[in-house]
Amino acid sequence: MLPALRRCRPGPVPLPALAAALGPGAFPGLGPGPFPGLCPAWSPRAVPARGRKTRHDPPAKSKAGRVKLPPPVDPEELLVVLERYRQHRLVLSALRAEFRAEVLQRKREERLAAEGSVEELEEHRRLMAWNEEENARQRARREERLRKEEEEQKRRKLEIAEKQARKMEAFLEEKEKEVLQLQEEAKNFITPENLEARIEECLDNPRNYNFAIDKDGRIVKRTVLS
Repeated sequence: MLPALRRCRPGPVPLPALAAALGPGAFPGLGPGPFPGLCPAWSPRAVPARGRKTRHDPPAKSKAGRVKLPPPVDPEELLVVLERYRQHRLVLSALRAEFRAEVLQRKREERLAAEGSVEELEEHRRLMAWNEEENARQRARREERLRKEEEEQKRRKLEIAEKQARKMEAFLEEKEKEVLQLQEEAKNFITPENLEARIEECLDNPRNYNFAIDKDGRIVKRTVLS
């Protein structure tokens, strides 16, 4: 059907050719008319288009309660993708800058060669060589500075680790002393085994804590046990 439609042009079209292209029964209500064998003028522009909803039409019943939600995004995957895009953009920008510099250098050399200024070209090459040497010297200084900074950072980390180790060792020694002191004091604790003996000892050796002391801590008055 499409080849027949492409061959259609505005104006009268022979009815047998159009009926043969569209198939039998394509024009059931078409009468003979005043011009037998011809159909009215027809153009592909007259084909009706499928209707579209306007912005004022209500939503369909099947989609009335549908809530559009964005697709879920994994935060870790998003960070990886963003980092890869950033690296990709950096690499592309570096390549573009390198290619642009090469193209400009080539155009400059061609222009200087075309002008016949051999001295300027030699001067430019000499300056470019000096520039490369200076860049190499600065690169070596930068690498040396970074190496020294890295060594200094490692030394500081080692000092901090040693200080933390000394603090931990002192802490462990202090805790060990406390444990030994508690073990020594535990010998005088009252237990169910020595409860009777400690009661007998207290009864045999009574102590009087009802006394008064002066500013120097000396006992000045004591009551007699009854």
